[in-house]
Amino acid sequence: MASARSNNGQTRAGRSRRASRPRRWQIKNADCLKALPTLDAASVDVIITDPPYGINFNNMTWDRPSALDPAHKPGRRAPNADPSAAFQSFSAQWSAECLRVLKPGGHLAAFAAPRTFHLLARGLEEAGLELRDVLMWIQGQGYPATRVLPGGLGTGLKPAWEPIMLARRPLDGSTEHNLAEHGTGAMNIDACRVELSQQDCPTEGRAHGRRITASPQGRWPANLLLSHGESCNGAQCEPDCPIGLLGERHRFFYAAKASRRERDAGCEALPRRVVQTFKIGARNEQLCEDHPVANIHPTVKPIDLMRWLVRLLTPPGGLVLDPFAGSGSTGAAALLEGARFLGIEREAAYVPIARARITHWSRQGPRCQAARRSPQRHRT
Repeated sequence: MASARSNNGQTRAGRSRRASRPRRWQIKNADCLKALPTLDAASVDVIITDPPYGINFNNMTWDRPSALDPAHKPGRRAPNADPSAAFQSFSAQWSAECLRVLKPGGHLAAFAAPRTFHLLARGLEEAGLELRDVLMWIQGQGYPATRVLPGGLGTGLKPAWEPIMLARRPLDGSTEHNLAEHGTGAMNIDACRVELSQQDCPTEGRAHGRRITASPQGRWPANLLLSHGESCNGAQCEPDCPIGLLGERHRFFYAAKASRRERDAGCEALPRRVVQTFKIGARNEQLCEDHPVANIHPTVKPIDLMRWLVRLLTPPGGLVLDPFAGSGSTGAAALLEGARFLGIEREAAYVPIARARITHWSRQGPRCQAARRSPQRHRT
């Protein structure tokens, strides 16, 4: 029997089959403080996010502590408002909803700024999450946001690393029971091992106890992550690249910083605008004017780094949530790793960018899946 068709030629049966399948990914344009309460409890496997840092980054409203405070009324500022208290309160509110939507044992990884990550940590604990670790992402090529004073004085240091807070919803019983019941509670160690170099010996430089044996699969993943510079290649690294400075043989995961090509991939149909590059000097300012960009988000994380976090923390085929989706790097990483993704982004200007980038990278998935189980090898 022929199926009844709608005006656009789609069969009702076809629409029904699509409706019954879970969506691979979605970006919601909404404030996460309003959108998170609408999600089902214990429905998310992992949360990986790059939230506001509460440092008034480049004077952007979305990173201003007073504007982030849930008690803040637009256009008003209490005379004795405490930015630290406001940021901690904001962190506690969004992470409390994250605790509710996470499955028992589900992990949360959140990037932070060195000077405010303690406030994020307090907020996570206040919400009821367990703090498990602090990962250190060394990217080395930051620019100092400081006043230069006479006599060789300044008011700050060059930023070279970012912490990543790793937290977890408390387990439902034992680790084994939680894994069997919910598929969460542990990390995918073997999927994230660092490949041994040709000169390496698994036991080199370490005396292992009887309970620990070295693995020929590679080194156990560490809580120290390294970033190549944008112009590093197979033959040579940038002069201040952390990988090059540490030497050829190392034990850590690396990922190149997000290049402009990676940032704009998929955004070819979007309007191009001039944005601040945060690089010093008249020449760089002129280059910025001469080369408008499609992805205007100022803090794009490298997709390889986000893939590593997804691979480490997400059960096979699990759902990754990012309540501060930005320009979509977490979503691109989730799709490339075979996971599902739900992103929430308040700033309307970033939403089409995130959707365009995730659409682009989701089409690369079949070619990129082979990299899922391939440990990272250092290059110089």
